Amino acid sequence: MSSSESGTVTSASTDTADAAQVGGPDRPDVTAALPLASGRESLAVLWPLLRERRGNLLLVAVAGLVGAVAGLVAPWVIGRLVDVLPGSQDYSAVWAAAGAIAVAGVVGAGCTWAGQAWLARLTEPTVARLREMVMDRSLRLGAAQMETTETGDLVSRVAEDAREISQAATAVIPLVVQSLFTVIVSAVGLATVDWRLGLVGLVALPMYWTTLRWYLPRSGPIYAAERAAFGTRASRLLGGITGSRTLHAYDAQDAELRRITAASAQARDLSIRVFYFVTRAFSRNNRAEVTVLGLLLVVGFFLVDADIITAGAVTTAALLFHRLFNPIGALVGIVDQVQSAGASLVRMVGVITMPVPERTATLEPGPLELTGVSHAYGEASREAFSGEAPDGDASFGGAAPALIDVDLTLAPGEVVAVVGSTGAGKSTLALVAAGTLTPSRGSVRMGGVSLSDVDPVALRQRITMVSQEVHSFAATIAENVRAPRPEASESEVRAALRTVGADWVDDLPDGIHTVIGEGGHPLDPMQSQMIALARVELADPDVVILDEATAEAGSAGARRLDDAAAAVLRDRAGLVVAHRLSQAVSADRILVMEHGRVVESGTHDELLRADGRYAELARAWFGA
Repeated sequence: MSSSESGTVTSASTDTADAAQVGGPDRPDVTAALPLASGRESLAVLWPLLRERRGNLLLVAVAGLVGAVAGLVAPWVIGRLVDVLPGSQDYSAVWAAAGAIAVAGVVGAGCTWAGQAWLARLTEPTVARLREMVMDRSLRLGAAQMETTETGDLVSRVAEDAREISQAATAVIPLVVQSLFTVIVSAVGLATVDWRLGLVGLVALPMYWTTLRWYLPRSGPIYAAERAAFGTRASRLLGGITGSRTLHAYDAQDAELRRITAASAQARDLSIRVFYFVTRAFSRNNRAEVTVLGLLLVVGFFLVDADIITAGAVTTAALLFHRLFNPIGALVGIVDQVQSAGASLVRMVGVITMPVPERTATLEPGPLELTGVSHAYGEASREAFSGEAPDGDASFGGAAPALIDVDLTLAPGEVVAVVGSTGAGKSTLALVAAGTLTPSRGSVRMGGVSLSDVDPVALRQRITMVSQEVHSFAATIAENVRAPRPEASESEVRAALRTVGADWVDDLPDGIHTVIGEGGHPLDPMQSQMIALARVELADPDVVILDEATAEAGSAGARRLDDAAAAVLRDRAGLVVAHRLSQAVSADRILVMEHGRVVESGTHDELLRADGRYAELARAWFGA
């Protein structure tokens, strides 16, 4: 199955796949980024996942509080030593202080370790669940909708954004908890030493607040742009890799490389801008820290000189405030990670919250009927088809129509071939007939039930589509064939392979247990298509749609693939988009398409006698 498959064995055709990248014969360039969620929507999705593990969240908080209290021991002990040691010959207080600090350090380290362990049990399952929800929704949306978006955008949301959230959660949550408790506990301790020194410490608050007021409005949009740039970069890289053969065929690799370089440069420049803002924020923090620490020492000097407090108390206060440097700096610094993780979260939730139409109807065997079907890609909308039948681009909001008023009835057991020049609308017709694409106007019904109302699982049990591009999973041949029916027995898998003539499987190192796909035993195009056709045979649908499914075989394997396709179509209704005119000769009926319309219909002999467009194509193909 290809990345665009819907249901059992569907896969995107060459026309469709190319259109999703740079425009294609049947449709213009209609790629778009996936939507972003709002903060409220993101929280609504995230909170139930966290609530399921609220016990771990509570344990993380407890560990942070105990660790913060343990951190107060060293400043208090050192301040006491400043008051006790001058003029004293007893150094037992030093050993006691060292012991207390050591115990506090062990407690703090234990709390940090426990917090990290409990946090991992909280965040990793949550991020994994988010990733699963993104994939589930993208698969439920179906191939037609997902093909109008950038593939790299979806990949980056499942991979890079999920990793960003996971890393941020692992690093940020314990740091936030620990830093908040440290700030609160240390501030209380500072006020406890002397209320005047506590007031001096409050001077830092407006300075920190000013830093945040300066930083947040400027950095937020940059983080969103940075994550989007990462998605564009991934899309460019993926498109260049998967389309390498096309690029080489048109000697367009240099132009595509420039586009990849430009996308990478944009992502790089945005990352540098983010780093610039972070460093400026830290410089403002450092200014606040040195200012308030200097004020503490000056005020402390006058208080000690007036014999109001001791030098040890000033020392304790200074150490407590100095202890705030790291956690406050961390809280400001992690805004960087929080913003980045937040941008990633809204991207993932944007996919999760995409609406999926409710489709609950089921199908019964019967004729497949397309009535008055018209379709246009791009900006053309359903409203553009109101009134008279569309006959020009203007009727479609400026977008060229792919289908115009197509009527087709496919009876059970009947095979209809579709021929025509590139861009005639053949692939769009196949997608509409498969229920993968909802037409802009008209209806598609099977047994009187509209395909747009049918549950996707039920739809794929009745109608299956195979295209020119198929995908082999990194698994055994048996597992690949079992894709539509994982419970199928080994004998059923072998029977499906025999039906399509895949006797070459027995010559592989491990037979049907040979691993294929990425990193496995390589298959040629003919063998890959046979695996796809064996899936169809095993799925046993009522209607089979082949969109140039034998086009990749080359002359050597064309006859074998044609025989395999004929075997799969036997006793089933079939719609065959023919790559070679020889594939149409044996069909029960042939449709000839031009510019989105059916211009001729009949058997091979009838169309030859009519001496129209089909006869012209036949003379060119057969040389007659």
